[in-house]
Amino acid sequence: MEIQDSRPLTVILAGATGWAGSALAKGIARQADMQLVGAVGQRSAGKPLGEVLNDAEITCLISATAADALARASACDVYVEYSKPKDMSRVKANILAALAAGAHVVVASSGLSDADYADIDAAAQAARRGVLACGNFALTAVLLQRFAEMAARHIPNFEIIDYAKDTKPDAPSGTGRELAQRLGQVRQPAIGVPLDQVNGPPGVRGASVNGVQVHALRVPGFVLGIEAIFGMRDQRLHIRHEAGSSAEPYVDGALLAIRKVHTRVGVVRGLDQVMDW
Repeated sequence: MEIQDSRPLTVILAGATGWAGSALAKGIARQADMQLVGAVGQRSAGKPLGEVLNDAEITCLISATAADALARASACDVYVEYSKPKDMSRVKANILAALAAGAHVVVASSGLSDADYADIDAAAQAARRGVLACGNFALTAVLLQRFAEMAARHIPNFEIIDYAKDTKPDAPSGTGRELAQRLGQVRQPAIGVPLDQVNGPPGVRGASVNGVQVHALRVPGFVLGIEAIFGMRDQRLHIRHEAGSSAEPYVDGALLAIRKVHTRVGVVRGLDQVMDW
């Protein structure tokens, strides 16, 4: 199944009634080149999504599972996984089901491991479909990732601070984990004092993610923030993204991902990988 330019992209959205998913559902409904044909949400299964979101432009029904939504839709070009379950195996199963059904996949849910993505990549390669996984769809966060990679090529010492509210269970966030993975691929940062020689309690220097030290701060007052700090003798560079309380910053990036995911085969990590530079 190839996406045709002559018709709108058909989209199924999991997590469509959530904080970020509901904003994206309304955003999709405003696009002339997209059609929301299905939604996934256990609590509101069987109800029209437009009724739940109070938006008359949205007419699809909410299904209890991804398999139900895929079976109900006559076509699905792109499946968007935006749910936040405690059991990440369900997210992985949803993605594999979408690939098996012939859809490209955009992944916004955080918490999948590298091993999970290796399995997903194998399935995507076999199906000749694209999977675009983004820890954060906010364009300012995407730009931070790209600028930080540029800085890491020239500055050997760097660490990450991951900011979030005190009730966020995953640490680091998907954004922080993705940034650490990408910076660690550019280079392994230099460390002044080897971690096993630090004079202090275990973990005081943060956690190592792909060789990069990440410090997760969890206090009230933050929504989500990420900061990459680079240091050289007598100079320092801070690159920081801060999110507000609205879900709107994530809509534009997610819409771009939906439009671009079909241009790749296999798993691609990071929205900037499909952006024009």
